[in-house]
Amino acid sequence: MKTTYSTITLRYVHDVVTGEFANIGVVLFAPDQRFLEARFATSYERLNAIFLKIDHLHYRALMRFMASRFEEISADIRDGLHIPPATALSQIVRQVLPADDSSLQWSEPGGGFTDEPSKTLDQLYKRYVERYVAGAEQASRSDEEIAKPFKARLGRTVEKLAEKKIETKDYQYDFRFAWKNDIWHLYEPVSFDLVDPGSIREKANKWLGRGVALNESTEAFRIHFLLGEPRQDETRKAFENAIHLLGKMPGQKELVRENQVERFAVRVAEQIDSHEASEMAFREQPKTP
Repeated sequence: MKTTYSTITLRYVHDVVTGEFANIGVVLFAPDQRFLEARFATSYERLNAIFLKIDHLHYRALMRFMASRFEEISADIRDGLHIPPATALSQIVRQVLPADDSSLQWSEPGGGFTDEPSKTLDQLYKRYVERYVAGAEQASRSDEEIAKPFKARLGRTVEKLAEKKIETKDYQYDFRFAWKNDIWHLYEPVSFDLVDPGSIREKANKWLGRGVALNESTEAFRIHFLLGEPRQDETRKAFENAIHLLGKMPGQKELVRENQVERFAVRVAEQIDSHEASEMAFREQPKTP
């Protein structure tokens, strides 16, 4: 059964004088189904394909913040059955990003009818964000989407994970999900569900180079890769090539296939809870005089 939806794109306006911009995100709202979802280009390479001198650390942090806020608002809309959902998407998006003169600007809203809001969002994202960025990765699913089952299966334990920056003399990288016992455990979602086989190999190769650089850090850590697998048969070989490349990374690592992610999340939650219980028991031991 068709339902009405409204949609808005997020633009990165590189020059407010000329109005030069690139679409970097799409938000879709179907009030009758209490569906709200946003999708953003978390990779700054999309903008570097058009503009220069993008502050990639700030950009990634901002996109993560916005994705998180929309997840919270989506949950409120979905779970607040006794509260009629808002009807104006323009008001919802401005709760996350108010209208101002910054480089991030919302477009005018559009809309239509759809049988499947999620599928329509996929189509709009590919049309407005991926299609016009030459050389950018064309993703069927983003890294953020690969993280969703992991976060969902962790439940409230996900609140015990924090961001962690691993630094070396020449390089640094911010991991979004991390916790520490004897060493830092870093959980990194990586989507290889890409249209182009070459993009799959290139993404793995970037991580191989990143791993070499991070291996010079003085901190002990283990990277647990949460791998989003391609859903197209013609890219399966490229994915296996990617697995082989990631296996060459120095240091401690674990490659978690997509069909293993939920069981892996249960194990992580148990490890964190056990570690915290041990820490608490140690602190509560009577002190000898």
